[in-house]
Formats: sequence, structure tokens, C-alpha cells
Amino acid sequence: MTRLTVRTVAHLPPPALEDVRIRPYGITDGPRLRRMSERLSKASLYTRFFSGTPHIPDHYVRLLERLDHWDREALIALDADEIAGVAEYSRDRRRPWCADLAVLVTDPWQRRGVGSALVRYLAQLAARRGITEFEADVIPGNRDALRFVQHGWPTARARTVDGTAHFQLPLPVRP
Repeated sequence: MTRLTVRTVAHLPPPALEDVRIRPYGITDGPRLRRMSERLSKASLYTRFFSGTPHIPDHYVRLLERLDHWDREALIALDADEIAGVAEYSRDRRRPWCADLAVLVTDPWQRRGVGSALVRYLAQLAARRGITEFEADVIPGNRDALRFVQHGWPTARARTVDGTAHFQLPLPVRP
């Protein structure tokens, strides 16, 4: 048996995107979603929920428990048995071709392709369900999200709404 020390552990390669499984959010995922808070910084929580919440809010967990997997869908990325990221859309009832998009990725998995993969698969599902456009609100200081939008939708331009950058993002997303 190999003994792991701080020195040997420090040289282990980080998990790769190939180690992540993507699947729809299920009714038994609530505890995993709550545990996801342990791997999120205050900044990550703030940029997703637009408030200084110390953990993923209970109302958000309850919201995902009521997905209908048509007008409201969420996909999760699993690293082993823990959620590394979640992406969701919610169809606009007044404009059924449009849906709000939101993404949350744990700090260890940020800038490693998890959010991009989740959005790519989510966009494919949405398009099959008649959605032709995502809308997303981004806090202007969230440079990673702004770069992600610019990469996936190079021609997208934001307009400022209530202090956030509001994007209209036509599907499909650029890979």
C-alpha cells in the first residue's frame, strides 16, 4: 500500500473534465446540492444568487426539486458523487421561445470547462423543446462569466438592467 504524504498528494494531477458525469438534476439530489456549498466561496455564491448568502439558499433547493424537465430543466456535473456544477434554464411564460439561464460551478472546477459543458448540453435540450434564446444576467464584476458569454456568443452585447449586464443569447451556443 502506498503511503500518501503532503508531498506526494501535492503532485497528483487534478481531476479532468473526462472524470465528470453530466446528467439531469433528480429529486434525490437535494443533499448533494446543499453539500455543494462547502466548495463555493462567498464570491461564487454572490455572483450566482446576487446576495451575500453564506450557502446555497433553501428556496433554491426547493425550486430544483420541482423541475418539470420541460419548461424548467437543470443539469448537474458530478465528480464522483458530489456536484461540481449545475446549469439550469427556466422558460419565460410570456415568451415561450426564451428561457433564463443560470450556472453555478464549485470553486475547484471553475475555469476547467464544467460550466461550458453543462451549458452546451442544456442548450441542446432547450432547442429540442422549442427554446431559441437564453437570457442571462451577470454581475459586471464576474469576469469569468463575461468571458464565457463572449466565447460562446461572440456577437452578444449586454445592456445594463438594475446594475447587471443583461444578455440575450441565441441558440445554439458556439462550442
